[in-house]
Parts: sequence; C-alpha cells; structure tokens
Amino acid sequence: MSIYAVEYVYDAESAAVRDEHRPAHREWLASLVEEGKVLASGPFTDGAGALLIFTAADEDELNSLLKQDPLAVGGGISGLKTTEWKPVTGAFAHLAG
Repeated sequence: MSIYAVEYVYDAESAAVRDEHRPAHREWLASLVEEGKVLASGPFTDGAGALLIFTAADEDELNSLLKQDPLAVGGGISGLKTTEWKPVTGAFAHLAG
C-alpha cells in the first residue's frame, strides 16, 4: 500500500458548485476514512484548494477513487496534483512501507 498526497486546486468562479457538492464530497470522504483509504483531508485556509492524504495500492487505484469524488463529478476541481509520499516521522510513518 502506498501513501499519496493529493492537492486539489479550485477556481474562485466554482464556489457555488463546490458549495452544492460539498455535503456529498464529505460523505464520500467519510466512507473512505472508514475504509482506511483517506488518512486526512481539509481545505487550504485561503480557499484556493485542499490537501488530501490517501492510501492506495497504486496510482491507477488512486485515480479511480478520485474520479468518484462528487466535487470532481460536479466540476468543482480545476486542477489536481498527485504525489506518492513516504512519511518517515509522525502520525503516518508507520504506514509507509
């Protein structure tokens, strides 16, 4: 299992779309937390995006999950960056293989 840092980028013009889809987005994330696939998530305080920490077998599985996000389906995400991450200290270090 690998850990991935996922950065969402939001356009200022998509605020209404994000507001509409946020409840379903958070429900989706909560279900993935229960499955152990999301370790942490939250918006940047400047409103420009969010950071999500996922576990996935590989990048294909991660991309498949991300396509299911109600924010993505609804058009609320304007940019996306995924990076495999190997924490060596802290709360998630024990998960890194």
